[in-house]
Amino acid sequence: MNTLKLVVKLVLIFIGYVSFCQELNDGPYVFIENKNLIQKTIVDGKVITKKLKRSAYPKTFAPEMSTFSGVKKMAVLSDIHGQYDLAIEILMNNGIIDKELNWNFGKGHFVIVGDIFDRGPKVNEMLWLIYKLEQQAKHKGGHVHFLLGNHEYMVMRKDLRYVHERYIKAGQLLNLEYDELYDKNTVLGRWLRSKSTVLRINNHVFVHGGISQDFLSKISFDIDVINETMRASIDISKSELKSTEFYTNYYGKTGPIWYRGYFNDDLDHNDIDDVLSKTNSEHIVVGHCSFDEVIRVYDGKIFGVDSSIKKGEYGEILFIEHGSYYRGTKDGTKKEFE
Repeated sequence: MNTLKLVVKLVLIFIGYVSFCQELNDGPYVFIENKNLIQKTIVDGKVITKKLKRSAYPKTFAPEMSTFSGVKKMAVLSDIHGQYDLAIEILMNNGIIDKELNWNFGKGHFVIVGDIFDRGPKVNEMLWLIYKLEQQAKHKGGHVHFLLGNHEYMVMRKDLRYVHERYIKAGQLLNLEYDELYDKNTVLGRWLRSKSTVLRINNHVFVHGGISQDFLSKISFDIDVINETMRASIDISKSELKSTEFYTNYYGKTGPIWYRGYFNDDLDHNDIDDVLSKTNSEHIVVGHCSFDEVIRVYDGKIFGVDSSIKKGEYGEILFIEHGSYYRGTKDGTKKEFE
């Protein structure tokens, strides 16, 4: 490529970048500075800064509870990956939210089994929606559970390989790295750090990747301890975590946020029964491994709810109601498992 062509190409790239930034709309991001709340929003490529009332948002969030019982109906979704519009369609058509995007699931429990972050272009919108629904659900006697998946931990631990390009641009406009938009000096960052990794509702265990036999051979299955351990690890450096076996146990391929063995390993019913016995559960519900629809395997002992929403085309939700299980399709049709 001669010099003139190279210069023209670079100019076109620069013009495209400037145009992208000028059209970018994103936020809000709410930062906590000396007990003050500072909101920053990107409107048409310009950063709008506003000081909020100190009472506008909480500055502390208590750790989420790990165990619930007596729940009559549940809905489970996972791996949204920034596909806000598709997630809204699925949730609305299946009665989780109404047309105004408000809570519509009554006293039900709605579980997101990780991975709102990365890949897609509307992560922040999805986070704020879940933040709002969480509060609305409590007022109606219901509950929203947002479990942390591997991509939440990746972003909060500064692994930005899968971040959508619009968020890289947003960070540049805000003069921050993307992970700093969700660090412990932000409202959403502190909210995220209160979330669980493993959840038990009735006789079901929910976790992004899965609970492996290898993990159980090293770590006692105390959900509260596991969740607190994972929360505490978020802001500890990788090198420090790797100084012991902690990183391999919790963040390795057989750890709860990365495990894929229920679908990829040659397990039999005895292996699954061993895990269920040690976790004192009858069913485990996971995301992380993508399928065309919600699936169940091992005679319904394991459910996979990553229905490839990340592609932005289709997705499903799992319903658990009075001991029965259904797939809620994109258009809201409930289908029994074959």
